[in-house]
Amino acid sequence: MRVLHSMLRVGNLQRSIDFYTDVLGMKLLRQQDYPDGEFTLGFVGYGNEYDNTVLELTYNYGQADYDQGNAFGHIAIEVDNAYKACDLVKEKGGKVIREAGPMKHSTIVIAFAEDPDGYKIEFIQEGTIEYPR
Repeated sequence: MRVLHSMLRVGNLQRSIDFYTDVLGMKLLRQQDYPDGEFTLGFVGYGNEYDNTVLELTYNYGQADYDQGNAFGHIAIEVDNAYKACDLVKEKGGKVIREAGPMKHSTIVIAFAEDPDGYKIEFIQEGTIEYPR
């Protein structure tokens, strides 16, 4: 077994695809429209779906926004340099909601950005976290 994807409901599919591809550097892997079901799916990621976990962006016809509630936390992405990742997001018109720096009571360097629908994306700087083996 393996994790295939996480799904996010989005209010404007093209705007979200543009954010994840242009701002975060993912690739649009595939897009499929389901007119009878009144929704369109876009899959984005850093590698193919066979070898990588990706994001499924779901646009339901006529639904411009969603109440995100308080259960969902964030998507985490490892980056070479969290400071530079924040600069790049801002240069491309994205929103940084927590500048890069060490996590409270830790040496792990993190930052947070927000996608156009308000989903939080955490940047974790490579080499600042030790994963158990």
